[in-house]
Amino acid sequence: MPLGELKAGDFQWRKATRSVGNGACVEVAPAGGHILVRDSQDQDGPVVPYAGTTWRAFLADAKAGQFDR
Repeated sequence: MPLGELKAGDFQWRKATRSVGNGACVEVAPAGGHILVRDSQDQDGPVVPYAGTTWRAFLADAKAGQFDR
């Protein structure tokens, strides 16, 4: 089934373990080789899909401090 035909409730969403309880977070869910990202405050809002390889590259760069000021 194409990603566009799936509903946000079809996935197992999770937040970062270091997420603070203020609601300013994103949630992610795996979906057939993709990673879906949504705003935790707007769970019925838009979902942005990323290819698994793109997501892993982003995480590696974040862990390496590429986005630190």
